Amino acid sequence: MGIVLGDNQYGKAETRLVRVDRDGERHTLRDLNVSVALRGGLADTHLTGDNAIVLPTDSMKNTVYAFAKQYGVGQIEEFGLRLARHFVDSQPSIDAARIAIEEYGWTRLGPHSFARDSSETRTAVLTYDGNATSAVGGLQGLVLLNSTDSEFWGYVKDAYTTLPETRDRILATEVAAHWRFGVLPGEWADSYAGVRAALIEAFVDTYSRSLQQTLYQMGYRVLEKRPEIVEVRLRLPNKHHLRVDLAQFGLDNPNEVFVAADRPYGLIEGTVLRDDASPAGLSWW
Repeated sequence: MGIVLGDNQYGKAETRLVRVDRDGERHTLRDLNVSVALRGGLADTHLTGDNAIVLPTDSMKNTVYAFAKQYGVGQIEEFGLRLARHFVDSQPSIDAARIAIEEYGWTRLGPHSFARDSSETRTAVLTYDGNATSAVGGLQGLVLLNSTDSEFWGYVKDAYTTLPETRDRILATEVAAHWRFGVLPGEWADSYAGVRAALIEAFVDTYSRSLQQTLYQMGYRVLEKRPEIVEVRLRLPNKHHLRVDLAQFGLDNPNEVFVAADRPYGLIEGTVLRDDASPAGLSWW
């Protein structure tokens, strides 16, 4: 039985980049975490240690900083595509590049003063193989809560089931969503804002009998509203809020006082896609 080298890649992970654009006293702040991964004809460095065609990962880090200075950041998808194309087009040994970016928000307090934003993190994954380009947008850390209009009952009960059925509960989650573009949008920021709004609208509008139902409605709403999107992947932890039993104190608790449980938690994951969507291809989900 022979032994061979399988799929492999290498790169520079989590390069932290802060870019300040200075327009007089008014400054604009961009805060990114950039990860580069490259694939190609790199067997020799694995099999013999020959590094003749290996671009150092330190050079990748420096490229991120240099491009931020030369071209600015712009939309993170544009920045990622510029980097991916550079690595593939400039390195004969590299067949494909994947750039993953997280962007952290800051709230303006003054012309050059900021507070770290507590809202979600915007994400993007861009891939390029010399011909085809693939783009995946996303967000993580979007915390949503409905204080009613959520039920959970009629489920399987076995010897270990203790959970009581409920017709009225808090439904809370911390959304991690990724969406794949069928075509690249003209305005990345508008597309992001539209997807985010669709996710939130569906969460608000859905009378939920399960978090799975809510997940599907959120993905469905994105595809319904955003024609440039062909696939949505959602990861929804169920952030349990447990009604506190106050009977021992002679007090009723009609769904007013809860304990917010940290862990364990239910985790619901799923994909909603167009039935004619092409395979993910280069996206390296």
